[in-house]
Amino acid sequence: MHTTYAANTGVEFTYDEKSYIINGKRVFLNSAAIHYFRMPKEEWREVLVKAKLAGMNCIDTYFAWNVHEPNEGDWNFEGDADCGAFLDLCAELGLWVIARPGPFICAEWDFGGFPWWLSLKEGVKFREYNETYLKYVDLYFDRITEIIRQRQLSQGGTVILVQVENEYGYLTDDASASAYMSHLRDGLLSCGIDMPLITCVGGVEGAIEGANFWSGADHHYANLVKKQPDTPKIVTEFWSGWFEHWGAPAATQKTPQLYEKRMFEAIQTGFTGISHYMFFGGTNFAGYGGRTVGSSDIFMVTSYDYDAPLNEYGRTTPKYMAAKRFSLFVEAAGSLLLDSESFDTAGIAAPEDITVRGRRNGEQRILFVGSVKEERETVYLTLENGRTLPVMVNPGEIVPVLDGLQLLDGVRLISNTAIACNEVVNGIHTLIVYAKDGQRSLVELNADEVIQYADDQPILHAQSADGRTITFDFYHFNEPQDVRLIIGGQELRVIVLNTTAMDQTWRIAKGQWFGGCFDVDIEAGGQLVASVNASVSAVEWPEDFRVERDSSETTGQPVGAVKLKAPKLAGWVTSTLDLASVQGVSCEVPQDFSSFSQPYGYIVYSSLIESDSDKQTTLILPKLQDTARVYVNGAEIGLIREVGSSSIEIPLHKGSNNVQILVQNMGRLNFSPYLGEPKGLFDTGYVQGTATDIRSGWSHGEETVHLDRVNTLDGQATLSRTFQVDGHDRAVLVGAVSVPLRINGKEVPLEGYQNWFAHHSVDISAYIQPGDNVIEMPYAKSPVNRLELLTYHSSNAIGAWSMAGLADGVPSEAGVSASSTTESKKGPAWHRCEFAKPELPADVHAKLKLRLTGLSKGSVWLNGIDLGRYWQIGPQEDYKLPLDWLKDVNELVLFDEEGRSPAKAKLLFDEQSNRRWTTIEG
Repeated sequence: MHTTYAANTGVEFTYDEKSYIINGKRVFLNSAAIHYFRMPKEEWREVLVKAKLAGMNCIDTYFAWNVHEPNEGDWNFEGDADCGAFLDLCAELGLWVIARPGPFICAEWDFGGFPWWLSLKEGVKFREYNETYLKYVDLYFDRITEIIRQRQLSQGGTVILVQVENEYGYLTDDASASAYMSHLRDGLLSCGIDMPLITCVGGVEGAIEGANFWSGADHHYANLVKKQPDTPKIVTEFWSGWFEHWGAPAATQKTPQLYEKRMFEAIQTGFTGISHYMFFGGTNFAGYGGRTVGSSDIFMVTSYDYDAPLNEYGRTTPKYMAAKRFSLFVEAAGSLLLDSESFDTAGIAAPEDITVRGRRNGEQRILFVGSVKEERETVYLTLENGRTLPVMVNPGEIVPVLDGLQLLDGVRLISNTAIACNEVVNGIHTLIVYAKDGQRSLVELNADEVIQYADDQPILHAQSADGRTITFDFYHFNEPQDVRLIIGGQELRVIVLNTTAMDQTWRIAKGQWFGGCFDVDIEAGGQLVASVNASVSAVEWPEDFRVERDSSETTGQPVGAVKLKAPKLAGWVTSTLDLASVQGVSCEVPQDFSSFSQPYGYIVYSSLIESDSDKQTTLILPKLQDTARVYVNGAEIGLIREVGSSSIEIPLHKGSNNVQILVQNMGRLNFSPYLGEPKGLFDTGYVQGTATDIRSGWSHGEETVHLDRVNTLDGQATLSRTFQVDGHDRAVLVGAVSVPLRINGKEVPLEGYQNWFAHHSVDISAYIQPGDNVIEMPYAKSPVNRLELLTYHSSNAIGAWSMAGLADGVPSEAGVSASSTTESKKGPAWHRCEFAKPELPADVHAKLKLRLTGLSKGSVWLNGIDLGRYWQIGPQEDYKLPLDWLKDVNELVLFDEEGRSPAKAKLLFDEQSNRRWTTIEG
């Protein structure tokens, strides 16, 4: 047992190797990852309440440094950035908190949470023991820990754990990280953090380490046991879904069924805490969407829905229901599960393709039965005592089988399906068992005294001769069944549900349950409201579980659906950007966004190129980290998507040519050894270059390998390829290079690079020679989406440039022509319109979104608030418009890079907006 922390309220918090313990009771730490900075403050309560209603007892949140210090010394802890108020709300709702102040948070968030201006500090190196970097980290800690410290459990709040840094083990081992991580640990301690410290993926002495994963629970559990045998094992990030990036498939591969299976894998292994990352993802408003490694252009979409249990709009999903069912099971079986140990199930006979894992607490056991069969099947397990149990299990599913779970003193349960309630409800100890629609289940009660079946429902059952064992053969109907038993003077109630009914059953608090609701909310005054459908409410739920519509309501509307009409977007006014008139700041070499003192938005880079004839030439941009739209003499030539180092064919006419490059900051790296990369264009361009796709023509012995095709080479196989530079003196290799990389026999240093990053821009000019050159590198994977050789001559550098920023969505008067047409314009344009705030019935909880059909790529503003980037290449189609940000009359502004017509843009309500809500009596 480890140190106990006592709050002013008398709450005690401690832990041992099995679990965390609060007030002497073992607690499964069921944590919902929710970031306060990814939604309006007005939505916090609804999202947190939804998490609590799903059985979450804890909230996990990052703190985003760049939100709180957007400009150096300009601190912001107000409004949507009032993280102290967020922690206070968690406490008000009775939710524990895992605080993760960083300073690095990853989170697919711009720059991993670092403020943009930090990259301008001379000599700064991020996430290292670097004097400059740590100076500013310490200043940040001074401010953020002041908010966390006073809300710790030790001070009467609900913060129970505080994380040191984030996933540092992905960069290096603990020994190499020691100086840096120890500094951060000591910084938190010196600032008054006295609750236990934790880490995830990599550790530091004095902190409890957790694991981040989606699958492979056994592997991660074994690693933690080896490193820290005396601490609880929690999944600090259990990846419920995944992020999405522009132009990629929708990240919906983690189905609700697989999510449920992975949760059971975690507890069968021995984890007694799961932080669902994300439980609610939210939105990357403004320019806060980040960028990650794996290709040249993995930029985050504006939505951070994450395919999470609560979607971007705070709506429940099938994953939410899976999380709720799992949470209720863990709560109901917690007395067994949290003080259990794994045991050898070799003595249990099971069919082929059926796995059986087990955990026991004394005579109580849980068997986790899994199937790799191709179809659902009822399989049979023979226990060590010869008892044979049927278990219905779907392919890829894990079903918990309870063997001897103690319900009451002297009353034990055997069940071949999950349970969701094991507590006193309305004065009666109540057991809820559920299974899939139309499934049968075996539920057996064994007692020290005679069991009296005190019900006249015709439920198929058998009772032993001594009356102390009763076995039910339940059929899980749409209609709930309510079975009453008397055991030694104690009343026991068994409610039998199918999964559909289970998902409409809610535990508001211990002992407070009701059913028949699609969705539930608890308003600020404590009043319960629910979404109830007429056909569902007609089901005969047990009387004390039944939802009654509040008789005080005066709307007169029937319970059911309502059709909402979203405001129409019309009367658009278009302001076209006249590129030829753009006046910028002169510079010899283009500057990146930060050096230009512009954190986000757009920059127009302009230069004049003289040509001695009409011709096509290859423009090389060796240092470009964002998408770029290229114009020559006012005409758009193309959009560069593959960044790092890039090229594009451009036409030049004889004489002077105005070349302009419109660059949008698409987000800084949120994870990489190369954090703080310059954004935009930060070197001059070069004409008369050459761009060669070099994914083909690699040699491996006698074999020719094409990296754009599937190959099955050993990962250590060395590939080689020759190339020529055609009289050029500069060369850049960009794309999926692998290390070690050699050019003409000399190794090119790539510090920190890992082959799975699959993207690097490497200047190899110092290694090239006239004639044949040889590249050598190991085979990493194939196919790869990019590997190019860009060559050019330093004498063909473009001369002076000018730069003009387009940061705030409001065009300056210069260089803009206005019209009231919605016809498509050639070139970038702003589109504006106004719409009235929709009038909504009092009994709906509507959510509004914007669909941008017909537009190209750009940014959206609502009443001057930057809603983020859009790009109509998928997978995101709709963009969130928080109703709390609406006024009576609202201004919507779109900046579209191609100036396409907004005529088809429209507002919609999400599909759950049509549900009516009712106040619940009592």
